[in-house]
Amino acid sequence: MKPFFFHIAALTMAVAFLVSLGVSPVSAAAPKSLLKVGFAERDITPDIGMEEPGGYGKTFHRTMHDPCKVRASVFDDGKRRVALVGIDALAVRRSLVEAVRKAVHEKCGIAPEAILIGASHSHSSGPTCMILPGDFDHGSPLVKSLAYEKSSCADPKYLQRVERQLISAICEADQSRMEARCGVGKGIEDKVAFNRRFRMKNGLSFTHPGQLNPDIIEPAAPIDPEVGVLAAWNHQGKCIGCVVNYACHATCNPGGISANWIYYMEQTIQGAMGRDCVVVFLQGACGDITQVNNLNPYLQPAGEDWCRLVGGRIGAEAVKVLLTVARGPMGPVDVRRTALQINRRVPSPEHLKKALELVQQPIEKVGPTEWTFAKETVLLDAKLAKEPVAPVEVEAIQVGPAVFVTNPAEYFVQLGLEIKAKSPFPFTFPVELANDCVGYVPTEESFGPHGGGYETRLTSYSNLEITAGTRIAETGLELARQMKPGAIPAATKAAVFCGQPWGYGNVPPEKD
Repeated sequence: MKPFFFHIAALTMAVAFLVSLGVSPVSAAAPKSLLKVGFAERDITPDIGMEEPGGYGKTFHRTMHDPCKVRASVFDDGKRRVALVGIDALAVRRSLVEAVRKAVHEKCGIAPEAILIGASHSHSSGPTCMILPGDFDHGSPLVKSLAYEKSSCADPKYLQRVERQLISAICEADQSRMEARCGVGKGIEDKVAFNRRFRMKNGLSFTHPGQLNPDIIEPAAPIDPEVGVLAAWNHQGKCIGCVVNYACHATCNPGGISANWIYYMEQTIQGAMGRDCVVVFLQGACGDITQVNNLNPYLQPAGEDWCRLVGGRIGAEAVKVLLTVARGPMGPVDVRRTALQINRRVPSPEHLKKALELVQQPIEKVGPTEWTFAKETVLLDAKLAKEPVAPVEVEAIQVGPAVFVTNPAEYFVQLGLEIKAKSPFPFTFPVELANDCVGYVPTEESFGPHGGGYETRLTSYSNLEITAGTRIAETGLELARQMKPGAIPAATKAAVFCGQPWGYGNVPPEKD
């Protein structure tokens, strides 16, 4: 009889553990109001020799570390479908996103505005952005040379590959939809991300002033330590995929082509949830947030170790959320989208004249920093002739009690925190570099007398008027307020006490 009692006790404890996590036993009937959810991924690893993005000049990939991917999720409440897509890329441009949206709509019927494509901002990924072919064909020979020969450029063949894989991943995620219990939650990871801008004794703010610089007073802004997680489980209790939101530049660079720290985040989550769990990463508001701790009294980790540290800790926090979040029906799904028209800042005639003089001199004579910013001023002048006003897409995509509020910028963290603080949703996840790229968008304070840092300099990459960040935040909040948050799945309550404690536990002690 003893094995039987042990079996019953073990079964009782297992069920109690599942209930504590909000999971019904497998034999329980599935609720009829479950979302249908699908996930898929595709490889977009660039070739050796392709450009490595992430700077204002040209560098090229020479080695391989880990694959770059497209990871897609589709959520369907029976009335509307939305696609949340993460891509291992520095950024994506609007032309690529529009082509993908059009093709997916034709193949699958998902509304174009319901497709969010967010770049991870991996500085070790493929050439998807910065200058596109044809961007400066209208310019002078000098402008064309500066743009296509001296600047970071996208690769047209690689863009075609990425477009095909994005379409394929989204369509497979749509086709693989299944009824799933969903859960949403957030954890805290505050040991691997740091604000890179600091108040200095001279009254200005510096970006990366140097480790332990004695002129540092304090960080110029906070960080956002929240690890947001939205996930789905099938009827067997297996996690089929999750969407993770966190704010930190992907600049660890382990050496060679890489998804950056996102690779180790994925490895950590899949180590706990299974290799078939697709991990969609959507970058938070991290325009001024990196893994570099300028106040660290010790040597910084090497690239490989740094990547593992950042990705591993963020992934571990996501796993903690996945293990404890309640699972159940979730809905509705919805979307709101608008496009702002934001003016670009214009360099003064004197600024432009000096820049033209500098770029026609050797870099060694001018100095790399001054020459680079002069080049960017000349390119900005050419961009203004073609597009003086930037279209800036802002959207809010809802999945139950969670809302993803997007912007196409390297968006300063304070702006993302303000969106979270004022949002009507219990779970609000800002997503930067979504659906396009308009460069750095700092806070208005960053342009003031105590501001500074290279993010505030005028370049062909970053040039929106200084109120852009506030306008984007207000617009995102307005869109979120047009939707009603869904209920948060609740854990299953324990049964009423039956009046009988566990037989093995309800015994007196024995001394002999």
